[in-house]
Amino acid sequence: MNFFKNFNPAYPIIQGGMAVRVSTAPLAGAVANAGGVGVIAATGMSVEELRREIREARKIAGSGIIGVNVMYAVREFAELVRAALQEKVDLVISGAGFSRDIFGWGKEAGIPIVTIVSTTRLAKIAEKYGAAAIVAEGAEAGGHLGTDVATARIVPEIKGAVKIPVIAAGGITDSNDITEMMRLGADGVQMATRFVLSKECTVAESFKAHYLSARKEDVVIINSPVGMPGRAIRNNFSESLARGDSPEINCDDCLKVCSRQYCILAALENSRLGKIDQGLVFSGQNVFKIKEILSVKNIFQNLTQAFKGRK
Repeated sequence: MNFFKNFNPAYPIIQGGMAVRVSTAPLAGAVANAGGVGVIAATGMSVEELRREIREARKIAGSGIIGVNVMYAVREFAELVRAALQEKVDLVISGAGFSRDIFGWGKEAGIPIVTIVSTTRLAKIAEKYGAAAIVAEGAEAGGHLGTDVATARIVPEIKGAVKIPVIAAGGITDSNDITEMMRLGADGVQMATRFVLSKECTVAESFKAHYLSARKEDVVIINSPVGMPGRAIRNNFSESLARGDSPEINCDDCLKVCSRQYCILAALENSRLGKIDQGLVFSGQNVFKIKEILSVKNIFQNLTQAFKGRK
């Protein structure tokens, strides 16, 4: 299924870009090597760190497809995007805000730009400016959220409004979910939460254990200082935010807009390192459905059941 003009992955499965340092070279490279699109999350990295991650992912991926995700909300957005383009990644994905400039940068470099949106209006604007594809992200997604509308409703609406490929995202955990999104018209899917519970994901074991122990009622909505709601797994940190308590922060002005209620990058980094109760554990709504840690290869063997018998 060729859902980008520039390349044709074996399977139209994009591994979502998860900041901060959740989606790094070992995971992205393994996904690309398995026939999907591996994505490094640049948010929270320095430019030089991003360059190193891209080069390392290439070594693992072989001829596979490597992309980079950059949140528009970060102050170094332009520098990170340009570094990814200079490293000749296969695509750049952007969300958590909307950049018009990025399409010109991508065109100049000859690299497709993919935009994450949650509304038909923004999908049309992205197509007008030159997006190669749209990631239509619904309310079931993890991390920062742009809507309270379900993925199953957003995907056909956006698919009917644009001519470029539409990638479904939000709450997709298994081959049945993929089959349903394709039935609704999606050209592919983006999945993040499922890949946290992979052997190649480099987060702390306590982070993965928090995922595995999560029940449906443990998945909560939190307020983020970037000005958007977010979805995370309940812990002491999320409970303190719900009470209105805010930790002291040392702000280095990393975001374009920030309420300074707490440092979102520090909170995400703490949880990645295993300091679970001192940080946020972002996840999708359906994390409770995932019961085991598998290799990326085995995850793909399970996911690609959705494509058996398809041409």
